[in-house]
Amino acid sequence: MFEEIETDIATGKLYFSPRLSPTGKAAYPELLKSAAQSGTDDTLSSQLRVPGRLNATEERRKPKGGTTIAQVPITAPETLAEGEFNRFYARGLCRRAIAEGIESVFVYRAKEVINPRSESEALIGKSLPAKQLLEDLRAHIGTDTALGLPPGPNSGLSVRLP
Repeated sequence: MFEEIETDIATGKLYFSPRLSPTGKAAYPELLKSAAQSGTDDTLSSQLRVPGRLNATEERRKPKGGTTIAQVPITAPETLAEGEFNRFYARGLCRRAIAEGIESVFVYRAKEVINPRSESEALIGKSLPAKQLLEDLRAHIGTDTALGLPPGPNSGLSVRLP
């Protein structure tokens, strides 16, 4: 996981949420590395919650066109931390699987959610080729992946070894 983070930093591919302020963007790589080395996604979200690390407002599109300014959701630190921490965890787990000659990883619910999406439920228990998932997660930084994992923010899904 840590090596995957360092690779993205070194190659300029680390995802920076538009919700991060300039101060937050400057601190984010080290915060992420620190959480990966000796913490959790909760560690990262608490660090993102430090005043000044996230923008207070953001521009959003209106359904009928145009934009508006809205408050950044209070859950933004958790959403960013959980999503990116999970993506790097999955990348690290895929690397481990490949190194150990394990061809596939399995999707499971790592966090309970109040209203699980049907597309998330359909993925639980599915086997995904570790090499293909790793390549997919590396290629689709901060966006939806071709294999559909993770299936959007707050899905609660991750991968495990068989």
